[in-house]
Amino acid sequence: MKRIMAFAAAAIAVAGTAAADFMPAVIFDMGGKFDKSFNESAYNGAERFKAETDVEYLEFEITDPSQREGALRQMAELGANPIVVMGFAQADAMAVVAAEFPDTNFGIVDVGWLGGDNLRQYIYKEHEGSFLVGALAAMASETGAVSFVGGMDIPLIRRFACGYEQGVRAVNADATVIVNMTGTTPAAWGNPTRGAELARGQFDQGADVVFAAAGGTGVGVYQAAADSGKMAIGVDANQNYLHPGVMLSSMVKRVDNAVYDTFMSAMNDEFEAGVFDLGLAEAGVGAAMDEYNADMVSDEMMASLAEYEAAIIAGDIVVQNFTDADFSFEGSCVN
Repeated sequence: MKRIMAFAAAAIAVAGTAAADFMPAVIFDMGGKFDKSFNESAYNGAERFKAETDVEYLEFEITDPSQREGALRQMAELGANPIVVMGFAQADAMAVVAAEFPDTNFGIVDVGWLGGDNLRQYIYKEHEGSFLVGALAAMASETGAVSFVGGMDIPLIRRFACGYEQGVRAVNADATVIVNMTGTTPAAWGNPTRGAELARGQFDQGADVVFAAAGGTGVGVYQAAADSGKMAIGVDANQNYLHPGVMLSSMVKRVDNAVYDTFMSAMNDEFEAGVFDLGLAEAGVGAAMDEYNADMVSDEMMASLAEYEAAIIAGDIVVQNFTDADFSFEGSCVN
């Protein structure tokens, strides 16, 4: 209760500096807004909006699952509009609160199954972007063994893992793919120590490239790769800068655009409810290339990635989605 009250006081203070008729808000999920991954990408989208418009926004970081519904309701009661929340774990809270405040616009990321004329939902084809970094991992690997560290063991993270493994096997059908999940509770998103332990165990089994889709836990994975002379692949945000020469790429998931676009469309009276399904064709996911990994990715590798991307967009390669009813891919990612 004290945290919620403190949140309300802070929110009112920020509201005093915001535009009188427009006060957007974002609620980050477990792991914190500076997790260098999913939440931080959302934060970057909100900051981009603020920089371009000079409009402040309200924010709250979930630190306990019991806060979700109360925090969202408090935001709505304060008059925030639109309110964007991060993560599928906030779906139940959103279903309740969005119905209570039909005149407030809401957005949610990683959810596409809720109803409501005031709700904008964003889902991503993580399996498509993960296929690309999987192909890249197989091209870069010298041992023929690569690995994956997931955060919380949920279908969404299996979607990353299985897309990754499909990409690996498109390049090297005989590759070894090692898959580990950090845990089964939300704490799995913020345990870099455990992430490092899992990564080191995978390196001991021969893996020389590791892809982490684990929120803040991934920071430990990347550090372990740097300490062990291995390569790593980041997720959600472009994390290449964290360890130049170690980070082979990052599977970017443009949740920053979800926050930015929801804020901007609402401010311009162009808010549109519905489900937005974003993959390679919509530039919603992809493999990050920049000055930090330029020396690690050859022109030949880049050309191959471009061919894979074009084939996926054209439908010539269909990357199976772990959460689809007709999923039939057999690999380490499903065990």
